[in-house]
Amino acid sequence: MNTTDTTGTTDDGADQLRDRILDCAVELAEAGSWESVRLRQVAEQLGIDLTDIHGYFGEKDQLIDAWFDRADRAALLASRTPGFDTLPPVARLETVILAWLDYLAPHRKVARQMIGAKAEFGHVHMQVPALMRISRTVQWFREAAGCSDSLPLRAIAESAHTGIYLLTFTHWMFDDSPGAERTRRLLHRLLGTTTCVLPWDKQVTAD
Repeated sequence: MNTTDTTGTTDDGADQLRDRILDCAVELAEAGSWESVRLRQVAEQLGIDLTDIHGYFGEKDQLIDAWFDRADRAALLASRTPGFDTLPPVARLETVILAWLDYLAPHRKVARQMIGAKAEFGHVHMQVPALMRISRTVQWFREAAGCSDSLPLRAIAESAHTGIYLLTFTHWMFDDSPGAERTRRLLHRLLGTTTCVLPWDKQVTAD
């Protein structure tokens, strides 16, 4: 399956090689496991040198960040679809979160294994940045959805949206229903609660 990024990278040679490295690593993980992927193996598959990979990724863990960065971009692109700005605020947030999940869906197993690698016991150097990445992804969701709430309500809303995102993502990783329908229903239900407990969501406006 083709995993080439279509979410906004440029077409120059450097970005193409970076994408090829990431695509190759994901494909190798799909055929085996993320744990079994070695950067030397990626270099051999692509006919390049390890120094070429090092120029883009300082370590294997950075490939995980790059993979989820692609999902972030897919979520942002969803906000550019016709009619998006006319959706209710909660529907906009639902749309961008689903776009994020849909980008990862062809390689759900790999995404799950990547998260497992981040959470491996003793790898604090990976876990702290992972927590920061969660916050960053949620911030992009809210930006794409046009959230404009102010403190102190913003902090409460961000915490609620982070919890919804984490619950949804965890459920999605193990959801074998067609089209992850169970996850979609869960997300819809969770976001629906925010219209009651976070009434200021109704004041969210798109630019």
